[in-house]
Amino acid sequence: MRSKRIGIGARPLADPQAEAWIRQGAGIDNGKVERYSARLTLDVTPALRTRIKLAAFDRGVTMAEMLREVLERQFPEATT
Repeated sequence: MRSKRIGIGARPLADPQAEAWIRQGAGIDNGKVERYSARLTLDVTPALRTRIKLAAFDRGVTMAEMLREVLERQFPEATT
């Protein structure tokens, strides 16, 4: 049995605006652009994770959104 080879065409011409947007790394969250450049890993007990997840669900947000808000309140940006 012979295998049939399928050729791959040339890469389509790049859209400069699309390429710039991809490189920018912007995410859209509720109509506003937000960027998070650092990941924080935290070990918690399964019971605490469950409580956090349930609280986020009750509030209609993701765990990440809720925890970001908690951290922002606890550690506000210094004003000088």
